[in-house]
Amino acid sequence: MANELEKTNYINSLFEFYEPLLTKKQANYIQLYYADNFSLGEIAEEYEISRQAVYDNIRRSEKILQQYEDKLNLYHSFIERNDKLDQIQAYAAKHYPHDAELNKMISSLETTEEE
Repeated sequence: MANELEKTNYINSLFEFYEPLLTKKQANYIQLYYADNFSLGEIAEEYEISRQAVYDNIRRSEKILQQYEDKLNLYHSFIERNDKLDQIQAYAAKHYPHDAELNKMISSLETTEEE
């Protein structure tokens, strides 16, 4: 990853897709660290364990999330579908701006993708 913000966004995205596949503890640590911006020390204090234990668990959980993505490819596919949808929307807006039915179908597809 190029920088910490990109890594945080990436891990949060993977977490949205694969959270149910993590253990409760792994999910809690990832949630606190990446989504809620807790420090390792704050998480360690909350769970009454060492910072190193928190760090190790988070790194393991990151690897697990990446392994899920490598195998299932849900996040990457989602990004590709959204890019294609954006292209379709732009094309329809340019060439068929008054086609209410087409715009309704595109809007419906967009809503479905967000769910």
